[in-house]
Parts: sequence; structure tokens; C-alpha cells
Amino acid sequence: MSCSRVSRFLDAHGIKVRETVPASRKLGKPEAVALARSASEIFVAKGKKLERFEGGKSSENVVSRMLGPTGNLRSPALRIGKVVVVGFNEEALARVLLRPRSSTS
Repeated sequence: MSCSRVSRFLDAHGIKVRETVPASRKLGKPEAVALARSASEIFVAKGKKLERFEGGKSSENVVSRMLGPTGNLRSPALRIGKVVVVGFNEEALARVLLRPRSSTS
């Protein structure tokens, strides 16, 4: 998670990161497919544009949005439970990270 904006957002809200995978690991299409299939919901931010996809699928459309021009998973990519957020978008992070949690989760 190399994005300083994400780090500032997490710090501001007191959210601790459990695991960090360095971008140098160069996660590619197979990892993006696995991530998409394991997710219940996927948010992909590019610039000010935010797209939401239903998880559990690995359509070419979703995976291509998750990958950058080099074919690697875009950064930052966060997995919060079964929700995946790719790219920085404060609205998506707030929606996923700051929503009330049910006591049964």
C-alpha cells in the first residue's frame, strides 16, 4: 500500500492495517482474478471516477479495470473483509471502512 493518501485516511480514522504486500511483488492478472472471485463487492477508482462491481466473478471487464498499464494490480489495493477497493477514492474508503459493523460479523 504505497499511496500516502490512503495512509493518511487510515491514520485519521484510527484504522490499523493487518497485512501489507509491497508493490514490488507485482501481483498480476491471476491474483486479480482470485481477488475478484473472493470478493462480495469491488470498487475501482480511477481519477475521480468510481465504479462498483458485484464480486464473486472474474469477468474480463472487472479484472481489466483492476490492472494498470503494466498488467499488474493497481495500487493501492485494499481488501476489507470481502470487499476490495482498488485505487484511491475517499468516498469508497469511507463507505467500506466507516460503515457500522453488525455484531454478527
